[in-house]
Amino acid sequence: MTTQQSADDQLTLGEIIRRQRELAELSMRQVATMAGISNPYLSQIERGLRAPSEEVLRAIAESLNVSADLLRGDMPADGSAEVVQAIQSDPDLTSSQRRSLVEAYQALRQVTVKRRSGRRTR
Repeated sequence: MTTQQSADDQLTLGEIIRRQRELAELSMRQVATMAGISNPYLSQIERGLRAPSEEVLRAIAESLNVSADLLRGDMPADGSAEVVQAIQSDPDLTSSQRRSLVEAYQALRQVTVKRRSGRRTR
């Protein structure tokens, strides 16, 4: 993969929000209402014309049943981000199924990481 391809694969915050909204099968109006913001404001966020505050981003994430970290792209660089992204991108799962799988995956990883770190310190 070239550097150009990597840059092209980077999604903006607005594109990520739009994709997650579409995966959740929610209209822009539904998400805006659930997040407590106006429909035009959400449209501007999705098109990259406005940057939401942290509070608004959290409200949008909650409406989509995902984490604000996922929307920001702030996932760990240890390979788990790809797993989480695969789960979040699966169109055959409902938003609650996606959330449950991500939470279970992250919980299992935490147990394993803690177990490994405990072995190293002995």
